[in-house]
Amino acid sequence: MPVLRTALLTAAAMLAFAANSILCRLALAQGAIDPASFGSIRLVSGALMLLLVLRLRPALAASGARADWLASAMLFAYVAFFSFAYLSLPAGTGALILFGAVQLTMLAAGLRAGESFGRAGWLGFVLAAGGFVGLVAPGVSAPAPTGAALMALAGVAWGIYSLRGRGVADPLAATAANFLRAAPLALLLSLLLALQAHADLRGALLAVASGAITSGLGYVIWYAALPRLGALRAATVQLSVPLIAALGGVLFMAEQPGPRLVLAGVAILGGIGLVLLGKKRRPV
Repeated sequence: MPVLRTALLTAAAMLAFAANSILCRLALAQGAIDPASFGSIRLVSGALMLLLVLRLRPALAASGARADWLASAMLFAYVAFFSFAYLSLPAGTGALILFGAVQLTMLAAGLRAGESFGRAGWLGFVLAAGGFVGLVAPGVSAPAPTGAALMALAGVAWGIYSLRGRGVADPLAATAANFLRAAPLALLLSLLLALQAHADLRGALLAVASGAITSGLGYVIWYAALPRLGALRAATVQLSVPLIAALGGVLFMAEQPGPRLVLAGVAILGGIGLVLLGKKRRPV
């Protein structure tokens, strides 16, 4: 059944995206690998997996699209900031900061491009922004400021990357090409930080899993589900990612979400949900 297939693919994709936070935190929190090496292995293994999938799928007509170096740079920035942020952030907190920054970046870009919100949309935007500020504001239970800032930058980079990918004729091929162009940038960063590099087998395997499975195959699954979801449903289901990551942090790392994270999560996810429901079409 197409509906059941789409639901299963969507659930698998959301689990994969949330697992990126869990895998990265597991590797870095226990010192199994340094963040630069984690990012490099993630991008290289993700690129190889995506290339393999492209070779196995039926041939498509060439789109003639130009290389998007800005998108590739944003992908590298996202992976690098994401990896270093998880040196100090719990999985759930990091995923919520990342998701909030991504969505706020994309909403701000939409407003700048002329999109308009209804009353519910504006209320949601203010609620989400307020929840984000409340989450990262200084205080006794605030997340590590450096980690929070790095994850917010990762979210902005991912938001820009997502905006660059709108309307791409073959998103899977474009993603593979962006991974290929971003990987050398990550390897260069690893070379610059070679004196701090370290990785045991467990850390390397976690990075490969993050790159090849939860990133590479995760995008393959997501792009298979996307055509039947539509833009609004696709954006809405992504609200589940920080919640899944937080649950994973509890199950696999005994992380305990505090009141600040819970309240901020309700504000950010609820606010973004209101924006999505209250969106108006762009004026003609």
